Amino acid sequence: MIQKKQPITEQEALLKLSALCARAEHSSGEMLEKMRRWQLPDDARERVLDRLIDEQFVDDERFARLFVREKIRFDHWGRRKIEQALYLKGVDSNISRRVLDEVDDEAYVAELKKLLATKRRSVKAENDYELRQKLTKYALGRGFGYEVIRRCIDGADELLED
Repeated sequence: MIQKKQPITEQEALLKLSALCARAEHSSGEMLEKMRRWQLPDDARERVLDRLIDEQFVDDERFARLFVREKIRFDHWGRRKIEQALYLKGVDSNISRRVLDEVDDEAYVAELKKLLATKRRSVKAENDYELRQKLTKYALGRGFGYEVIRRCIDGADELLED
C-alpha cells in the first residue's frame, strides 16, 4: 500500500529553503513557488518568506545583479531576454530595470560583438543584405535590442567580410 506523503510544516519549509539559499542565490518568487508546490498555506508562505528576507537568505536585488551579470557574460543574453527571465522568477520590475540600467554599455556591446563574430563563422549568406538579416534575427532571438544590434553590425565591417 502506498503511503500518502505528509504535508510539509512551516518549520520544515523554513529549514529546507534556508539550506537551499545558503548554497545558491534564489529569488523570492522561486521560494514562493516552491512553497506553493509543497501546498503550504498562504499565511505560512508569507511568514517563511519574511523570515528568509529578514535573515538575508533571500534578496531579490542581490539575486538580480548576479543573474544579470551571469546571463550577459556566460549565456550572452540581451536585456530583453534577461528582463523576461527575471519576471518569470518573480523579481519586481523596478528592481530588474534598475539592475539592468547599471549594466556597462561598453561591456554589453562588446559581448554582442563577440557573439555576432562567432555566429558569423557559421552563417551562409548570398550577399551582405542576407547576412545582416540573419545576424540581426539571431541577435534579436538572444534578447538584444534592435538599436544596439544595428550599431554592432553597421560598425563592424569585419563581420561582413568573408
